[in-house]
Amino acid sequence: MAKPTLFPIAFALLLLLFLSSLSASETAAEEKEDASVYIVFVEEPAGEEPEAFHIRTLAAVLGRSEEAAEQAILFHYTHAAYGFAAKLTPKQAEKLKKQPGVLEVMPSRTYSIHDPTTSASAQLSVI
Repeated sequence: MAKPTLFPIAFALLLLLFLSSLSASETAAEEKEDASVYIVFVEEPAGEEPEAFHIRTLAAVLGRSEEAAEQAILFHYTHAAYGFAAKLTPKQAEKLKKQPGVLEVMPSRTYSIHDPTTSASAQLSVI
């Protein structure tokens, strides 16, 4: 009687491992492609440094370490308002809105008062 070999089982496990890592890398790539900068306004954290609160709040949404959240944050706002700017996907932004202490999550927008197609004197007359 022939002994069963482990080759088919090992091959199936390796294939499964490869496919799951491929799927995870595709998901990470999709998240990076869809990510854009969001401004997140939060309540003033009581008894905690604002930066630490920002990192902890974002880490809960990203499902990663606080170090990864710290790297995702582009800027901390701690003077006129409390919050941070971070690169997020729309799904992450929606999830962040539901976190305790988060007041508002909005896409970052850039406004320009200079239109390069008009002259400086025409710009002044418009204002």
